[in-house]
Amino acid sequence: MRTSLALVLALGAGALARADLPSPRLDRIAPLGAAAGSAVEVEILGADLDGATRLFFDHPGITAKHVKDRTFAVTVGTDVPAGTYDARLVGTYGVSNPRLFAVSRGPKELAEEKGNDERAAAQLLPMNCALNGTSKGGKESYFRFVAKNGQRVVAEVFAQRLDSQLDSNIAITDANGKQLAANGDYAGRDSLAEFVAPADGEYFVTVNDLSFRGGHPYRLVLGDAPHVENVFPRAVQRGTKAELTVFGRNLGTGAKPSALTANDLPLDALMERVSPPEVLSRGRFPFTDHPTGHSVLPTAATCTLHGFQHRGAPLVVSDTAVTLEAEPNDEPQKAQKLTLPATVSGRFDRERDADWYAFECAESGNYSFEVFCERIAGRADPYLVLFDEKDARLVEFDDFGIRTSAFDGHLRDPVGTRALEAKRKYRVLVQDRYKRGGARYQYVLSVRNAVPDFFPAVIHQQNPGPGGTTIRKGGAAHLDVIVHNFGGFNSPITITASKLPRGLHVAPTHINNDTRGALVLWADKDAPDFAGPIELTATAKVGDTTLTREVRAYTRVWNSTDLNSSRPTRELVVCVAGEPAPFALAPAVERVEIEAGKKADVVVKCERLWPEFKGAVTLISLAFPSAVKMNTVTVGEGKGEATVTLDVPANARPGEYTVALTGQGQVPFAKDAKAPARPNTLVPLPSRPITLVVLPAAKK
Repeated sequence: MRTSLALVLALGAGALARADLPSPRLDRIAPLGAAAGSAVEVEILGADLDGATRLFFDHPGITAKHVKDRTFAVTVGTDVPAGTYDARLVGTYGVSNPRLFAVSRGPKELAEEKGNDERAAAQLLPMNCALNGTSKGGKESYFRFVAKNGQRVVAEVFAQRLDSQLDSNIAITDANGKQLAANGDYAGRDSLAEFVAPADGEYFVTVNDLSFRGGHPYRLVLGDAPHVENVFPRAVQRGTKAELTVFGRNLGTGAKPSALTANDLPLDALMERVSPPEVLSRGRFPFTDHPTGHSVLPTAATCTLHGFQHRGAPLVVSDTAVTLEAEPNDEPQKAQKLTLPATVSGRFDRERDADWYAFECAESGNYSFEVFCERIAGRADPYLVLFDEKDARLVEFDDFGIRTSAFDGHLRDPVGTRALEAKRKYRVLVQDRYKRGGARYQYVLSVRNAVPDFFPAVIHQQNPGPGGTTIRKGGAAHLDVIVHNFGGFNSPITITASKLPRGLHVAPTHINNDTRGALVLWADKDAPDFAGPIELTATAKVGDTTLTREVRAYTRVWNSTDLNSSRPTRELVVCVAGEPAPFALAPAVERVEIEAGKKADVVVKCERLWPEFKGAVTLISLAFPSAVKMNTVTVGEGKGEATVTLDVPANARPGEYTVALTGQGQVPFAKDAKAPARPNTLVPLPSRPITLVVLPAAKK
């Protein structure tokens, strides 16, 4: 029954226009966090949340019970680690997009009190607390606290890092209103202010939205507890125990003062040892805190990073030894000598710092150059210039990455490949584009023989979005596949699915010499309801070596001009909904062989699962491989099939390709089954995939 009452709870002016069947959209969860071992009542806002009585997280220790419309009682287990976690809703129309929820261990959790939009009514905060608040449009939120002379206090806002649209500004003043510290953008759009109390007394913190918007949640963390800025080095060798220096504030008696500063205050230094997890064999980046605090959008920055987090800082895991940058190396004549392959952990220590490196090639061939900065939450915009031994400028590498719709993996990190000659000497310059420097401007440089590798990712690109991946019974849905290729990689890739529930299917998906593709999921008409994670794995052969890579899942965060960003999720969550799809498309044959330079006709069958839907269905290609073309065809009104023609050019590379179509039909739909009219809604649904085998062209 398609009978639910419309429930549209959207931020701002209202719900976005939609040209599709309803799909749950989770816009806001508030408060944005809770302490481990506690319970809190949360409110959700969004659109198409009819029947949304289930809220679940990507950690089994966080559970939720439906209390009433839009409200859940969330319990956080005592064993849940501090970090960020994805929350998703399940309702009549399937699963929603995720929103982030923070779990803390240590700070006292508080809620913002009403009426604190004037200094005289500032809310009193204890030292070391996490306050959950909401922006007040053009008004400021005032808080006060007591500090002792010499006490170093940090006040930090978490909003962008928790999927909130707040663009925060924070200021600290003394009892007389004198400003002691202020900040707008410290971690992306999130702000941080700190100061050393000049005397015992009361101090004030104000928080406001720079865009003067109201209703956006945030977390204000205030205190003198240990606060980590970053760690160094930012790369560790696989299978070794590395010694790291943790830089931060109030790090305790084991810490020592360092020469580095942040906000014009010195940072403590604390030595720690860490053993990296095994990430290279399957191409992984596990994290405790979702990497959403990068200095610029997008936040798909880690899609090409093999690494892990320590103290919240992303680290690169290398299969070679790690070298530390050694000053002075800021002139070509003082270039630091490297032995290839080299992985260097460096830092632009001061403004206008230029880091030079010199090396000699043992053999001729292609060499890869890569700088990790945005991917490890570095604050620089680096570029890399390669010179030969005669100081001739050979090439400059700068930004790289794929940008497509909501998935924006175009980064400020330089990546490139260059053919070099044996027994020749070369120099490399690495510098920030804007000549900035300091403790936060770290990077990792990699120079080595080009090693083919690939980084696969998927995202559900609902438009408008964001949205979850829901497969209606009898129907299908698709994920966009994005592949970053490195080191001359051009091998065919095969993606397979595991941990599928009964009745849900994914055929092996072949991507042949391409960076884009479509992965289709389809459900049987009698598939049981399901909402949970599945796994995707990609494999490829490089010579005699088989590379296995986890396919990383991403989600659209917001659908607006300035916030059209994506971020990673720990799990790829899909849902089989209780409603049937209006129609289903399937090829008459699942495997087709075509000789390069020729065409083949394929019959596509259209099963109409809603008796009231008799309209035409237009068939178009869905993220087709570049080597294949298809004509646009229409399944006529009331008809059950049509024939499409697949055209393979003569220069197409032989091998297997996965192709799928999209069928678009005007489907009569109303949420209320008793509505007097059912206006047509344009519904796109993918077909089940076709495995296309391209055979070599016949010799003339």
